[in-house]
Amino acid sequence: MTMMVSRRGFFGGMALGGAGMLLPRAAFAWKADGAALYPATDDFIKGFVDRRELAGTLAAIGRGQAALDVFGAGTQAMDSAKPVDGDTIWRLYSMTKPVTGMAAMLLIEEGRMALDQPIADFLPAFANMTVQNTPDGSITDVRPAKGPITVRQLLTHSAGLGYNIIQKGPIRDAYNAAGILGGQVSRLPIPGFPQSSSAPSLAVFADRLAKLPLVYEPGTRWSYSVGLDLMGRVIEVVSGQPFDTFLKARFFDPLGMTSTGFQVAAADVGRLSTNYAPFGGALLPIDPATSSIYLDKPPIPYGGGGLVSTARDYDRFLAMLLGEGAIDGVRILKPETARLAMSNLLSDTVDRKGSFVEGEGFGAGGRVSLASSPTGEGVYGWGGAAGTIAFVDRKRGYRVGGYTQYMPSEALPFQRDFGKAFYKDIFSQALHTDGAP
Repeated sequence: MTMMVSRRGFFGGMALGGAGMLLPRAAFAWKADGAALYPATDDFIKGFVDRRELAGTLAAIGRGQAALDVFGAGTQAMDSAKPVDGDTIWRLYSMTKPVTGMAAMLLIEEGRMALDQPIADFLPAFANMTVQNTPDGSITDVRPAKGPITVRQLLTHSAGLGYNIIQKGPIRDAYNAAGILGGQVSRLPIPGFPQSSSAPSLAVFADRLAKLPLVYEPGTRWSYSVGLDLMGRVIEVVSGQPFDTFLKARFFDPLGMTSTGFQVAAADVGRLSTNYAPFGGALLPIDPATSSIYLDKPPIPYGGGGLVSTARDYDRFLAMLLGEGAIDGVRILKPETARLAMSNLLSDTVDRKGSFVEGEGFGAGGRVSLASSPTGEGVYGWGGAAGTIAFVDRKRGYRVGGYTQYMPSEALPFQRDFGKAFYKDIFSQALHTDGAP
């Protein structure tokens, strides 16, 4: 069974009491050179294992195109003796979105579609969309959309589309009934959540989505959505290849990302982490590695939340971004394309109040920092529903990843505060060298 779990209210309807196993204290903590370079980050990630809050945590940090520093604590599962490392496989969930965004930008670079082109040119079913008169209200009280959905809007969550992990009421129920999900979580039923089955293909996913009203007028509001999943279908039509085949041929193979994909091979199950739900001081395994839903081929390759990868693999993607489209002599994107993709693609007229990106910009599938941001300009990246986070800081020349597995990501402050710990380290380093951070 495929299910998508809300980042908010995950435990609504759960009545599990204190069941589950507690972690052993500081299980199998280990360090590498990076731990000495980034002590605040090391203390931060190790603390979750020391406090028995997570099974394993990992940081992967590189500067420029230099070798990656990987350091962490704990194990792949609380019943495992195998330490997490750079080759542990993690569920990326929404860290898939930047990959899909860059795939779309590659097709734009090749002139096969344009940033402000209506997607109805490729998917005619989206030519005459309707919009809810009341967001999250009735799905029959609608009006014609004032403008078309564009490629830019899909990339930046400004197309007016919904998300079953965000919306409420009839539109959420309609998404669930149509199998318009954002990913998969477990074979196990999770109390309090609908038992929805995914649409059987990206083509069907898109056709069903086109029949439902938009939540907002296209181009008016930033609203987290299935836009990057729909982009997967656009990429299929424009490229003439299945979406997963396109990613493998144009990104994963050239970058040497041999452990990245939408499914975990049986031979690699020994490297797969277990996903947990923290509850009442215990960690409840919601997707054990040995019986993970990721061992099966998914019904569709979710461009918004379907990939699994390792810290080393995803760092290859980040290094390509930091190299403005190239790494180790392999060019994926032109420099101008990479820079555009990691720039703010949202116009000032797009309402961001109360959203995940209030006060920030958004590029091709990832958040973009602005001059007014705490870090200043130059940061691009995104996090995943199971606690992972990754970004590049182009101004300072860093590529950064934080990895663990728990849902929802708000249940613990790992994802929220990982970046703060990292910047504490580099600002401290800058002060000690009398340089500006």
